[in-house]
This record gives sequence, C-alpha cells and structure tokens, in this order.
Amino acid sequence: MTLSVPLPLHAGDEMERLARFLRDVRWTGTIEAGAMGPDSPAMTATGEGRHHTIQEGLWIVGDYQQDQFLADGTFILHWQLHWVSGWDPQSGEYRASVADNYGHLEMLSGRIEGDLLTFRSIGRPPIRTQLSWHLVDDNTMTWRNEVSIQNNPFELVEQYVCTTLA
Repeated sequence: MTLSVPLPLHAGDEMERLARFLRDVRWTGTIEAGAMGPDSPAMTATGEGRHHTIQEGLWIVGDYQQDQFLADGTFILHWQLHWVSGWDPQSGEYRASVADNYGHLEMLSGRIEGDLLTFRSIGRPPIRTQLSWHLVDDNTMTWRNEVSIQNNPFELVEQYVCTTLA
C-alpha cells in the first residue's frame, strides 16, 4: 500500500507579481464628503503600510494605519487594518482578507492587469468594496477605495498617492 501526503505549496510567479503592489509605503490623500455616512465631511488623511511574507512566501501580510483630519487640520480618527493576500490556485485568482479596528471583516478576490491591481468583495453583500492600486513608477502608486451599495455603480470613497519607503 502506497500512502501519499499532500505537500505544502510553494510561492510562484503570481506572488512576485502581487509583491510589486504590496510594498511598504506612506500616503496622503482625500476622503469624499458623505463617504463615512450621509453627513460626514470631506477629510484628508496620512498613513502608512508595512508588509512581510509568511509561510515560505505564500502570503503577503500588510498592517496599515491612517490618521484622518478635517480641512482645518482637526484630528478625527485613527484607523488600522490587517491584510492577508496571496494566490489561490483552486480559484485561479488572488484572494485577500481584511480586518480593521472598526469591526469590518471582508474577503476579496483580485486580479492584475499590467500596472493595475484590483480586489473586489466576494459574494453579494449589500455593500461591496473595490480596491485599486495603480503603479505610476518605481517609487509611486495611487490607491483608490470605492463602494457599491445594493449593486449600484461603484463610487469613490477615498484616494491616495503612495510613496515607497526605502
């Protein structure tokens, strides 16, 4: 009788492609009026994200934090998010999980098209998220967060210019 035991996966080219987008960065940007609720004001934000790999490079883990301010500089809130993403060979696409300090947890599926990485909510939740990274050059990328409510078109929530940390 021959026994076979499945072996762990090894990171492939898909993870190299994903790592181009998930690098240590600092950012500045804007949050749209109404994005955090019907009467919420427009805001500015500054933040940073740090990344590392786990399980022999199969997953990229990111920890993000951001401070948000009113136009006059008044501090509003400190936000944190934990991100885990990688290539899912069973689905043939990138997958990610996110959890933040406001109790938001979500699973997303992603794809890379040239210099654009896009992740979208999995399933049909009433509020769907779309996150997009666009590589501008070796040191700069833009990032957008958009939402769709009740299957309406995606609308901009926030957008940032990210600068790669040395």
